[in-house]
Amino acid sequence: MNLGNIAGEICKVLFPINEEVFFGKPDSSIVVCTLSSMQLLKEIGNSNLMSKIAVVGRLLSENKGIDSLVKYVISNKNIKTILICGKDTSGHRPAHSLLNLYKNGVDNYGRIIGSSSPDPVLTLTQSQVDKFQGQVKIANKIGETNMSEINLLVDSILKTQ
Repeated sequence: MNLGNIAGEICKVLFPINEEVFFGKPDSSIVVCTLSSMQLLKEIGNSNLMSKIAVVGRLLSENKGIDSLVKYVISNKNIKTILICGKDTSGHRPAHSLLNLYKNGVDNYGRIIGSSSPDPVLTLTQSQVDKFQGQVKIANKIGETNMSEINLLVDSILKTQ
């Protein structure tokens, strides 16, 4: 077990965070990622916005979290847009890594090219990364936590698809 895994296990004990994802309209083309904004995640998950989006979830890590997100997206051909909102986790910077994955891909070791996160190493294959990059567009609204604004963003995305 490496130092990153040990630190992750310690964090799970000291700062337990429920892994929450809310599923909405199965045939929607939009996924919303609230990063570390757990209150925003719950607010969206319990709102009428769920009738417009496929899923809303959090993203707290630059490795396992991104692996899971990418695998979900490529397993659902309907997904065309990932709306990133909420506050990024300052230490791990998963939004930064996700944007770099989308733009630059991974090197031969699975490391996200251009990421300055502590451990941006994925278990994804090059084929999975290529599929992800070709399938979706990312709407970068990092920092946005206003529900009205997020609703307008989703409506705007739906109109352009």
